[in-house]
Amino acid sequence: MTTSAVQTPRGPVTRKDVARYAGVSTAVVSYVVNGGPKNVAPATEAKVRDAIRILGYRPNAAARALKLGSSETVGVIVPDNTNPFFSQLAHAVEDAAAELGYGMVLTNSGGSLAKERQNIRNLAARQVDGVFLASCVFDPDLTDLEASEIPSVLLNNAGSPPGFTSVGVDLEAGARAAVEHLIGHGHTNIGLAIGTNTGNQLDGREVGWLRTLRDAGLPDGPMLHGEFSRPGGYEVGKRFLAMAMANRPTAIFASNDMQAIGILRALHEAGLNVPDDMAVVSFDGSLDSEYSWPALTTVAQPVEAMAEAAVRALVGEGRGEALQHSILPTELIVRQSCGCK
Repeated sequence: MTTSAVQTPRGPVTRKDVARYAGVSTAVVSYVVNGGPKNVAPATEAKVRDAIRILGYRPNAAARALKLGSSETVGVIVPDNTNPFFSQLAHAVEDAAAELGYGMVLTNSGGSLAKERQNIRNLAARQVDGVFLASCVFDPDLTDLEASEIPSVLLNNAGSPPGFTSVGVDLEAGARAAVEHLIGHGHTNIGLAIGTNTGNQLDGREVGWLRTLRDAGLPDGPMLHGEFSRPGGYEVGKRFLAMAMANRPTAIFASNDMQAIGILRALHEAGLNVPDDMAVVSFDGSLDSEYSWPALTTVAQPVEAMAEAAVRALVGEGRGEALQHSILPTELIVRQSCGCK
């Protein structure tokens, strides 16, 4: 029987319809759709894929999840995926999970702990196989995550919270590298732009900034809080500029690239030259930092390595092993905003 002699089904297309159209067994269709476990001859696979395309067959994900006991899906919660850093991080997690056959559901907390907890409950209701939580604070309330009993990894977390695997970077060491670089340019009054939603735990970037200044015998520079955003940085930049000249810093360490970009705008609007009038160094290493003007010197986080470590621990070869707390190194990327040419 040729495929042209088979009528197109009128109702929802099933695996049996595809098998009948292609002239193969339903098991062969299953092997093609699932990529195994048995190999299918290229010519036969081509017939099956033609049948799938012509009939418009869509595998039933719910039925497959019920059969396998797995949704083959992971959930990711980030504070804000319009932040280039979290966008890159989520993308890297998606790529690493896809290598293992997992899809991804991305949710945003909008910097709200209440929304963060709601997202955890929603993902649990979807029966995802695991959750990656990049919390909006350093010490998140993990009650709902514990209650869900879903395998979880705390992403972009430099601590070692009891009962959870975590992946993050050494924030203090990264801040030290940034501040030491500015000191090397001769700056003695270095300000800090830091976020407003760090929770009860002190931000490692603040710790690194302060300790580095004191270790160098320098006075504590001015510290201003603002949102981890471009508008937040812009407002902080204007507040730095409103300081009396005797107190105004000659360099600013911004706790993320978006804040730094907002600060750059404030400095440009005031007619200041960066870095001659005021130098700026930031943290994250997002793609935006390379295309700001001037290009930002920034402490880059190893996004791909963080994602791979997290995925490996949650659904890869590290699944089911003892709790892991991976702290990865950062790298200072030197560009023009610090004074380097």
